Amino acid sequence: MFAVVQIGPYQYKVGEGDSISTHRLQDEVGKKMILDKVLLFSNGSDIRVGQPFLQEVKVEAEVLKHSLGEKTIAFKFHRRKRYAKTHGGRRQLTTLNITKIEG
Repeated sequence: MFAVVQIGPYQYKVGEGDSISTHRLQDEVGKKMILDKVLLFSNGSDIRVGQPFLQEVKVEAEVLKHSLGEKTIAFKFHRRKRYAKTHGGRRQLTTLNITKIEG
């Protein structure tokens, strides 16, 4: 059994017991949340596709932790112009544990 959920502008394929990392959410660690923007639900032979979302399917998740992602570095360079610029950063992430899919 799996579902495709939308969190912000991103879509994730999730199953029960999965952990996903998404952009930072405002919820506290340990809080349970319901993801109601379900685009697709599959339970073996039963496949349902939302237009755009499924109203009867809910995905329950628990916030595990807030963390920082991998460091990304952007480097700009113009040859013979004495121009070199480096900048980068780390994304703020939230890790969710999918506890139950109701459908």
